[in-house]
Amino acid sequence: MTKRYKLLFFVLLVSISRVGFAQQTKPTDAPKAASISTVPALPFKLSNEVKKAMDMVDSNQIRADVTYLADDKLLGRAPGTPGYQMAVDYVVGRLKGLGVKPAGENGTWVQTVKFRKSLSSDGLMTIGGATAELKKGTDYSISSNPSKASVKVTAPLVFVGYGDSEPKLGYDDYAGVDVKGKIVVVVSGVPDKFSSSVAAHTRNRTTIMKAASDHGAIGVLVASVDTGGAARGGRGGGGGARPVNNIVDENGKTVVSSVQYGNIDVNGTLGAQLFNTLAQKVGKNIKTILSQLKAGTPNSFDLNITVNVSYTSTYQDMISYNVVGMVEGTDPKLKKEYVVHSAHLDHLGVGRPVQGDSIYNGAHDNAVGTASVLAIANIYKNIKVKPKRSIIFILMTGEELGDMGSSYFAKHPTVPAGSMVADVNTDMPTIIAPLLSVTALGAEHSSLATQVAEAAGYLGLGVEDDPEPAQARFTRSDQYSFVVNGIPALHIKYGAKTADGKNNLNDFVAVWRAKYYHKPQDDINGIFDFRAGKTYAELNFLIGYLVAQDPNRPTWNKGDIFETN
Repeated sequence: MTKRYKLLFFVLLVSISRVGFAQQTKPTDAPKAASISTVPALPFKLSNEVKKAMDMVDSNQIRADVTYLADDKLLGRAPGTPGYQMAVDYVVGRLKGLGVKPAGENGTWVQTVKFRKSLSSDGLMTIGGATAELKKGTDYSISSNPSKASVKVTAPLVFVGYGDSEPKLGYDDYAGVDVKGKIVVVVSGVPDKFSSSVAAHTRNRTTIMKAASDHGAIGVLVASVDTGGAARGGRGGGGGARPVNNIVDENGKTVVSSVQYGNIDVNGTLGAQLFNTLAQKVGKNIKTILSQLKAGTPNSFDLNITVNVSYTSTYQDMISYNVVGMVEGTDPKLKKEYVVHSAHLDHLGVGRPVQGDSIYNGAHDNAVGTASVLAIANIYKNIKVKPKRSIIFILMTGEELGDMGSSYFAKHPTVPAGSMVADVNTDMPTIIAPLLSVTALGAEHSSLATQVAEAAGYLGLGVEDDPEPAQARFTRSDQYSFVVNGIPALHIKYGAKTADGKNNLNDFVAVWRAKYYHKPQDDINGIFDFRAGKTYAELNFLIGYLVAQDPNRPTWNKGDIFETN
């Protein structure tokens, strides 16, 4: 057999054996945008120098980094606390030792992030001209406003289904309705025909508020359809008394928020009973509406009612930091572009005791992710000839507060705007068993699928669908902040493959998650497979390295929902 035919035979075998990407594809997904080809690219070659650098990833060093960052003395690394500052100092020291250059503000290692916690306890909503009293916490809730200390509006209510506006996917709740200067009422959900990651994006609270603001609305109320009738909503609900975290600039202007967007001044919820009463008065049946929406048929209409909303907000500010470092590329032109390796540094701090322990150490979530980024930096330390593009390492604050630090960096990077070409994010890879297969959340939306397939194939790893699409993991970590700011991004998670062939790792993970996830028990005494951590770091490095070496920038798939962002 000639070398040529041996190569073709090898490619064919890999094509047959590899577990390919295949996101759940549904009728309104753009053609070819929601799936990834199972045919891999031709095998590539790595220099001996790069191979040796990858081999030098030390699982014991990963263990040591996790051990320090998850130590009780850091008190759970909550943003703005001394424990978080200890984590910042530690990773800065490690990056310095790895030959990484500072890439934060004004030549420093950090980007300052000013958090504003806003609180409203006096939110009031009445129906114009009505004498019946509305009960706060049951009929409605109003969230605080990070930009305006006092808000008072009178506006009509308009029901706009799920609040989705995706014409190129064949669905638009705003078609044919005028919401300018009005408050829109939405229900939580997505049409059945939306694929899992599209569904996760469109039902995100910020996406809903952006659509409302873009159409001229001044408020968003999420209506509950629960028979219990309590007012419920996404982030920022809860009767208006729950604190809401935001990021403001030096002038106090909100730049990142989960409860305020554009012209939106009113963010809250409606109780099921009140919503049902309002709908009945205009001849609408809630069950019928919900069925139509699930089937992909918008049903939007005026509720023919005006409400008065007033509330005040109080603020508490604190300072935290993103840590940013850089390895400069070698190509005269491409070194001005950046591939980002990211992970969040923060966790939940000290909270409610569980089994006598109140320190939420965050070993897996996300000391492991931080250690992985440091391991990638170590690989670059041992590569004499750096890649064509530059590499950014960023350890971010505020992920546990709603991807805050990454949202701020993606919108206000410390490198020139438009220079970041991709983000490879690391968040709780769950290294509790040998890593034999992975899921690349978000890769199906862009050409990054190619680098994932190549890198996984090189390391002998299978690549699978998201095993838990209902978890909406694609929108629940920092890579999503880059995606919505137009930067192709992905997040590698574990796959289901096991050494015994049962391929049921998800069942094991579910049991583990119930015991450890967001609990004080997630400390260094839990379950770890640091050899899997080494493989995970190598995979993420290789994906980023291949992007950094490619003369072409990553691109969104044609017709993809994120293509125009």
